[in-house]
Amino acid sequence: MSTTVAERRTPRGRRSRQWLGYLPYLLPGLVAFTVVILIPFGMNVYYSLHKWKGGNAPMRWYGFGNYADLLHDEKFLTSFQNSIWMIVAMVVVPTLLGLILAAVLFDVLGKRFGPRTASVLRATYYLPQILPVAVAGVLWNWILNAQTGAINEVLRSLGVENPPNWLGDTTTALPTVMLVLIWIQIGYPVVIFMSALQRVDPELYEAAELDGAGWVHRFRAITIPQIKPETFVITLTCTVAALKVFGPIYVLTRGGPESSTLVPSYYSYLNFFDKSKVGYGAAIANVLTLLIILVAVAIMVLQARSARREEEGH
Repeated sequence: MSTTVAERRTPRGRRSRQWLGYLPYLLPGLVAFTVVILIPFGMNVYYSLHKWKGGNAPMRWYGFGNYADLLHDEKFLTSFQNSIWMIVAMVVVPTLLGLILAAVLFDVLGKRFGPRTASVLRATYYLPQILPVAVAGVLWNWILNAQTGAINEVLRSLGVENPPNWLGDTTTALPTVMLVLIWIQIGYPVVIFMSALQRVDPELYEAAELDGAGWVHRFRAITIPQIKPETFVITLTCTVAALKVFGPIYVLTRGGPESSTLVPSYYSYLNFFDKSKVGYGAAIANVLTLLIILVAVAIMVLQARSARREEEGH
């Protein structure tokens, strides 16, 4: 009996020693995670439970009052409604267009003009991703300026007397920002999808082509199922980026006009710095953090279920 117990305990002891051997490699990351994420997040939660103007101003305990106030704040609710449009502009449209563009570059242009041409075009699509947000903002502000912008100058030359104020009108500001975000974001899925297509067995395409399958049928029956893992990765990363988007809004519209392009991250920034409502801004940031975590977990659960169904099908 004692021998059996010793035999059972030996693997556990070996595993614990192995884990201790990994600890020196995990410790720097754990320290960085604690300093950069856990401690600031804990301080943010603490601030959200107080009314505080920042600096040397006194802090007054407010409990969950800031969170209760959010429920009656129309600008807060509007900012989260606008986040849905950010997801459309940064996840839905770029993913669909990126998938089609990657398939065309890889399966059509790459075969007809060579992989070098496809690589150059891929880099062209990805260029807005590496362009600094400030530079992109200056560029698009010049293009979209109501008085001297390139687009309105072209419209005036075509006979349009009163061209739109693209970023200054409540009816056009949000769609215009969405188009800019699509331009910025589309290169990311193109690069990821083209990398995914390189691992797909080319014999699948050749066999389908010999059977008479056209490009659309091959795209639907082979390409989409084969790159499903990358699709989940793009959906997850782009959704998180859309929910916490800040730079383009700050550079282009500052949340205006009349909160038509306001998003939670910028609204939190406004309360933190412009309005000196640190506790309220912290509460907005915490709600946004919780939402991002819930969305990320939901996407990862869906990915795990999809992978499990595929394994069961095989």
